Amino acid sequence: MTTPASNLANAYTGLFQQGLEYWVDAVQRSALYLDAMRKRGNIYIEHAVQGKPALLKFKHELLIDGRQLERPCNYSLLRILPDAEYATRPDQRPIVIVDPRAGHGPGIGGFKPDSQVGVALRAGHPVYFVTFAPDPVEGQRLADVAAAEAHFIEKVRERHPDAGKPAVIGNCQAGWAIAALAALRPEIMGPIVLNGAPLSYWAGSAKQNPMRYSGGVLGGSWMAALASDMGAGKFDGAHLVKNFESGNPANTLWAKDYNLYSKIDSEEARFLDFERWWGGYFRMTGEEIEAIVNNLFVGNKLARGEIVRGGQRIDLRNITAPVVVFASWGDDITPPQQALNWIVDAWGDERAIIAAGRTIVYMLHEKIGHLGIFTGGAVARKEHDQIVNTLDEIERLPPGLYEMVIDEKSGSGRYEDLEHGDYTVHFELRKMDDILALEPDGRQDEAVFSTIAKVSEQNEAFYKNYIRPFVQAMVSKPAAEMLGAMSETRTQRLMASDINPFASLVRNWAEIARANRRPASGDNYYSALERRNSGQIVNTLNAYRDSRDGAIVKWVEYLYGPFALGAVFPPDAPAEVAARARASTELEQARLEIGPMIHAGGFAQALARILVALVTARGAVERRSAHIGKHIRSYLREHRDEVRALIGAEPIDWPAVIKAQTRVLMLEPQQAIEAIPALIPRQEQRELAIVIAAKALMLEPELGNADSKVARRVNRLLGVDYAAAARKLGLAHARHASAA
Repeated sequence: MTTPASNLANAYTGLFQQGLEYWVDAVQRSALYLDAMRKRGNIYIEHAVQGKPALLKFKHELLIDGRQLERPCNYSLLRILPDAEYATRPDQRPIVIVDPRAGHGPGIGGFKPDSQVGVALRAGHPVYFVTFAPDPVEGQRLADVAAAEAHFIEKVRERHPDAGKPAVIGNCQAGWAIAALAALRPEIMGPIVLNGAPLSYWAGSAKQNPMRYSGGVLGGSWMAALASDMGAGKFDGAHLVKNFESGNPANTLWAKDYNLYSKIDSEEARFLDFERWWGGYFRMTGEEIEAIVNNLFVGNKLARGEIVRGGQRIDLRNITAPVVVFASWGDDITPPQQALNWIVDAWGDERAIIAAGRTIVYMLHEKIGHLGIFTGGAVARKEHDQIVNTLDEIERLPPGLYEMVIDEKSGSGRYEDLEHGDYTVHFELRKMDDILALEPDGRQDEAVFSTIAKVSEQNEAFYKNYIRPFVQAMVSKPAAEMLGAMSETRTQRLMASDINPFASLVRNWAEIARANRRPASGDNYYSALERRNSGQIVNTLNAYRDSRDGAIVKWVEYLYGPFALGAVFPPDAPAEVAARARASTELEQARLEIGPMIHAGGFAQALARILVALVTARGAVERRSAHIGKHIRSYLREHRDEVRALIGAEPIDWPAVIKAQTRVLMLEPQQAIEAIPALIPRQEQRELAIVIAAKALMLEPELGNADSKVARRVNRLLGVDYAAAARKLGLAHARHASAA
């Protein structure tokens, strides 16, 4: 018979036993955690001794060393070597992946099998990787890097002359570099993909990305010049890493290490793999970092079209290839506003994009963080995989602004088996207002950053004229090397490595712990208490971060606002205003240009207008449409004699026709639609055009229903009964290319 006393005794006994179990587990985890830190230090040294090569998980070969070019720089071009598992196909366009030089080294684009490199190889593309050395060439400038990257892309194109222009993927900082290069050299590259790339630095919200306010606290860009002078003309990437870490103190000071400690039996390999890259600090020249901070971080000049390189202004409107932008709401470094607002500032009106014949596609993730965009395996298997396997379809889209939406296949949708992988993709038509709606508080706060940029120019001029000569005179290259070697981030790794005479004790302790490992049970009371305490620490540090960031925001907004420095240095007019005015003028001119085209043309022009009109009415383009179009082409080839009688024998450049007719339809929609019957006066032509459009856009159910809105409109405009026309042409039951 149990009594309250015996129950209490059993409870205390159980707690004591769980305490012993937890104590053994905690001591062993401590030993293994310290040993992981020792290994991290050794990896840091080993990586440095090896020259900090790109951390790619794929075999590769060096094709071009940028240090041997006429304008030398520390960039190089690698070719990813295919193997039995990854066999490239000659008909696939080459893909060039460029990693960011933002303090860390190259490799995140091919960090693991499920990565950008991996998905491109699996799709059969020849893959090339732009890497860089830990130290820049003396006197290296951003223009030299751009020249090298252009040379690399040209060489890749020469190696694959029949596969189309190379697609270029730019990650983070490499994204704005590739965008600038595409604006200067639009003829050398195909579609460009900008992943987590900050092109509009002033954009964002105070809560989501307060880091953009740090420039105001420090008084602008003069700190970058000082850091370069303290490095004897070189800027240490460890500063950027430290700045990145300071944005999330909970993760930096506790969560990252606790995650390793609490999961030491399974987390060590992943942790060390990541830390090899995270601790590989790379340098820039002073000229490079100052140009980046002045023109981009503080000046926001790229989106505004105010950067001049080699006498040529960098205007993002000059990019002729399709642009794909991938951003995430979970990214506090490059939130969607920073990744997308350049579209508003450069174009002003979505119709201006169409009038210029451009295609811009963006995609938003709900929660992945900044690094996860590049290193996340799940993101690689879904978003990056679908982007890579959809580039050809994106290139064939009618000009315009789109959002790319990826959904899981339902298993019951029409033609789902035509699409790659486990997902179906469609492109929804978007307007500038859709991008602006991503910033519900508006863009008024950007006026503060305009004032910060003006104050920064004054502070930098004062520093360079009156302080820099003394700093440069005091800091020699040996002194700069010593200061860099003694930095906090490097010292942490070195002191934990085997250089430390006590490291052997840690290693021996860890070997004993590993040989006698006794993890605590999942329901251990003290383990649960440990996790709760860890959560409280994280919450406390997050509260500190929020309080700190809130204070910074308020201070910067007051200091540079209209009642302080903003009164002395009034902000410039928003770039969006000038862009809208320019777009209005250009659209009026474009309307005059397309006037003669409204009633010109024949079958091809009419079909293009019908396709674009149906897409506009639906508001989206299905990726499957491109695959279904294969069957249409097969049908046209099989019935070439009948088809020639209807549409003529001359070959048709369909991409050019679609682009031109999209321009006509978007600028003068009513007149363009009303002119269609005159372009295809014969009933047989109209029937063929409607059947092709229905098949290509998967509108058979709507057009097959005589009472549907679209069927009634088609019948009213062209007098075509879709069901009868499809039966007549032998396409009533056609499905897709495999059925041909």
